[in-house]
Amino acid sequence: MPERWDIDEGGIGVLPERKIKLEKPPLYKVLLHNDDFTTMEFVVFVLSYVFKRDEQESIAIMLKVHNEGVGIAGTYPYEIATEKCNKAINLARAREYPLLCTVEEE
Repeated sequence: MPERWDIDEGGIGVLPERKIKLEKPPLYKVLLHNDDFTTMEFVVFVLSYVFKRDEQESIAIMLKVHNEGVGIAGTYPYEIATEKCNKAINLARAREYPLLCTVEEE
């Protein structure tokens, strides 16, 4: 069915206002995985530098990764999550650490 045009006082056709419902994008978790070679200090650095965590948060997440094998660095829309994951991996590779970072749907 064609849209109905209203005519305003000046004789110009105007479309009626539509309400558009926007949905939040799905979120993805960025996970850091424990290994035997990446130092705790470097993991804290990555959490601070890439994921913008303060020092206390960074230490708490690093200890969770160390003790439980995996920890959530952050939760973001897909593009941001993959960008941060790749940045963390690239920083680790540049320093010859095998840090594993993955993205998983929340």
